[in-house]
Amino acid sequence: MDLQFTPQEEAFRDEVQAFLKEHLPAELSHKVRAGLRLDKADMERWHAILNARGWLANHWPEQYGGPGWNAVQKFIFENECALAGAPRIVPFGVNMLGPVLIKYGNEAQKQYWLPRILSGEDWWCQGYSEPGAGSDLASVKTTAVRQGDHYVVNGQKTWTTLGQHANMIFCLVRTDREAKAQSGISFLLVDMRSPGVEVRPIITLDGEHEVNEVFFTDVRVPAENLVGEENKGWTYAKYLLTYERTNIAGVGFSVAALEKLKRVAATVQCNGRPLAQDPLFAARLARVEIDLENMKTTNLRVIAAVAGGGVPGAESSMLKIRGTEIRQEILSLTRRAMGPYALPFEEEALHAGHEDLAVGPEGAAAAAANYFNYRKLSIFGGSNEIQKNIISKMILGL
Repeated sequence: MDLQFTPQEEAFRDEVQAFLKEHLPAELSHKVRAGLRLDKADMERWHAILNARGWLANHWPEQYGGPGWNAVQKFIFENECALAGAPRIVPFGVNMLGPVLIKYGNEAQKQYWLPRILSGEDWWCQGYSEPGAGSDLASVKTTAVRQGDHYVVNGQKTWTTLGQHANMIFCLVRTDREAKAQSGISFLLVDMRSPGVEVRPIITLDGEHEVNEVFFTDVRVPAENLVGEENKGWTYAKYLLTYERTNIAGVGFSVAALEKLKRVAATVQCNGRPLAQDPLFAARLARVEIDLENMKTTNLRVIAAVAGGGVPGAESSMLKIRGTEIRQEILSLTRRAMGPYALPFEEEALHAGHEDLAVGPEGAAAAAANYFNYRKLSIFGGSNEIQKNIISKMILGL
């Protein structure tokens, strides 16, 4: 693979940069760069801006509203957005459910749900993990029993990210309790406003309400909300997870975070000289930069495979492992670089309008919060230990 961008690709980069300069709201970019909390309105605003330009679902086919980009264009766009301080696109509808519906949904589901994902009319969350069924999704116990033209759903999901904002949830449910674990699971779309759905907040270590528990008690779901075939949901779940794991790698976010870390290390003093000149710190900084450059290449290979009609297999697991390790190392180094300024954790300082509470270098208020929050990266989307098992089976046949 030629890693040098062509003149056409460089022109596309210029187009993306010009778009971001003109349309990315300064207040959103400020929040992202300073590590401040984004609210629902912030995320919806950026969603709408990208959708109006036709760049929201950048990996969807053109017939469903995608821009028709190739792998390199998508890579350039995501990196430029991260460097510009653009908010992350909420992934559940656009990056997770959308590809599943495009590949496995029937025509009526595509025509109904896909435009609503793009318009933001539906906010989706993911109903996979349960108590006792996290990385081992084959152990899900939430049941869906067919009764006429409805399924009746009972059970519990946990770690449901941004579920407090969602009106829809895509769920793995057990439709055959007698079948082999993976064979008895179905993929169901559930309206969160249905009677019997209860959302309870989980407050994380950094003080944020990001995740939730969701309970289902005799929730009636139209049978037409079943995606694909009954008891074949495991296949669809694996397909979705390849997209989630690739997205978790967060190459663009790591590039932006590394640039910020370099700025901090160049200004913070250690024993009378910039921290970047400390041999031990400089060695760790160089190592993570080398790892990131290597991962960029792997990321391009995986995206190219997807653009060519393939589905990433073991490569997505590799990206998930290395991507999360790299992001965690950058966050750890950033926290170290902030020194004592990262020790006091003022939750209020992470909200716009309270920046006066923050002290120290840029982003110091968020350094500890981000460090603790992103310990989860190596766990969700299938823990890194699970990913190593997947790689062993797919590549080594073990």
